[in-house]
Amino acid sequence: MALSKRLMIGTFSLAASTILFACADNEGAESGAVNDSETEETENEMESMDEENSSEQSDSTEEMDHSGMDMSGSGEIPEGLQEAEAPKFEAGDTAIITASHMEGMEGAEATIVGAYDTVAYSISYDPTDGGDRVEDHKWVIHEEISDRQEESYQKGDEVKVEASHMEGMEGAMAEIDTAEETTVYIVDFTLENGDEVTNHKWITEEELKEPE
Repeated sequence: MALSKRLMIGTFSLAASTILFACADNEGAESGAVNDSETEETENEMESMDEENSSEQSDSTEEMDHSGMDMSGSGEIPEGLQEAEAPKFEAGDTAIITASHMEGMEGAEATIVGAYDTVAYSISYDPTDGGDRVEDHKWVIHEEISDRQEESYQKGDEVKVEASHMEGMEGAMAEIDTAEETTVYIVDFTLENGDEVTNHKWITEEELKEPE
């Protein structure tokens, strides 16, 4: 009788131990599953943030990229463009550029080549060579519009560009972003890296200041 009781007690203890071990394993598995789920969710959130930041940087670069711009020109002016009657700066004068159309331009000392009265437009367009859309390009002037009308264009108008300041610009259909009647200048200047730019088109009068 005593032997039977001992066997029963031993069996009960073994069964209890097995149940406790199984519970511990289940809790550990559940805890591990929760941790894995939280880790995966965190990783997904970080990946999503990285993608958003990358997209924002890409958009910003796309808007400001003037890497295809032909900074130097021939000095030839468009047909019909009139010399300015009373420009702030005369040919041969020096002025400081305040515009930042391209890297290294802002703050450069410019020599005035010519001054002309016209309407200057900032435009957005899809290049004819299949490149990325160019946003808010400054500047194209009224005399560089194909089959232009006599009066100036307004924001939202669509025009065909004759200028070739950048690759894929000439012949492109563009949307007018802004229009302003002003004096524009052709200038020579030197970039921060030492590269010389000659007959650059265009700098508006508002983008030049007297040397200090």
